[in-house]
Amino acid sequence: MFDFQTKFKRQIEIIGICLSPDIQKPVRTYELATLFNVEELTIKRDLKDLRSYGIDIHSTKREGVCITSELSNQKLIDIILDYTSLNHNDYALDKSTSLLVEKLGVKALSSIVALQLCIDNDECAIIDYNKVGTKIEQSREVEPLLIFQNEGSWRLLAGSDGKMKQFLLDKITCVRSTGKKFRKKNYNVKDLFKYSWKTWLGEDKYHIKLWLSEFWAERVKPRILVTDQKLTKQQDDSVIFECTVNSLNEIAGWIVSRGEGVKVLEPEELRTLVINLAEGTLKNYSR
Repeated sequence: MFDFQTKFKRQIEIIGICLSPDIQKPVRTYELATLFNVEELTIKRDLKDLRSYGIDIHSTKREGVCITSELSNQKLIDIILDYTSLNHNDYALDKSTSLLVEKLGVKALSSIVALQLCIDNDECAIIDYNKVGTKIEQSREVEPLLIFQNEGSWRLLAGSDGKMKQFLLDKITCVRSTGKKFRKKNYNVKDLFKYSWKTWLGEDKYHIKLWLSEFWAERVKPRILVTDQKLTKQQDDSVIFECTVNSLNEIAGWIVSRGEGVKVLEPEELRTLVINLAEGTLKNYSR
């Protein structure tokens, strides 16, 4: 990362730390200098730069480093997009960031910063997680691996209980670093995305074979749905589509949503899932 990018990233992380309700206050400039492995004078220059950008951030003997004026939602969105672009160059602007800020406010930025710092330093984190339909799961230890965006939501990929799992950022209510190191090399993140059809990141692998009519073949040909996909053109201009995925449930839903012109050839388990899903949908309507 270039020096300017490193500096900009550090300055945004200082904002996130100051906004976090989960970090013990006051935060001193020398503590930030130790955290980022720079001189204390560098931190003071960072604060001056941030003030020139319109962030009302100051350091006092009593309060430490703190932001004295509330940040608008638009300012938070701009900061988060700048920050994530420094860590992940392939993210495009969409509604997911706006929704995250709308729901969490300043917590959106402070949580992302806290998690990214754990990722950068290979440190375990403690999170409180609000599962759907259940009470908040408190003090869950995870090994943060990657913050990514998919299906309109920001997500955390992390090791938990010996497995890789994903957590929705808007359901993480608290983040704290444990300072305990973990081995990131124990996880093969690349293969998880390689076989992901949509959002599911699992370690299972299923080889699938589909028949696509000419209509659907023309729409699928220009797209890369999965990295190892193979298309074999037939004499009637239909296509045999083959690939490996890590979830049959997700691709079954995709097949049913296409309607006529997409048929499962292999495996039988996927064919059964598609039939059951389609029949279940039809039961919602009377003829």
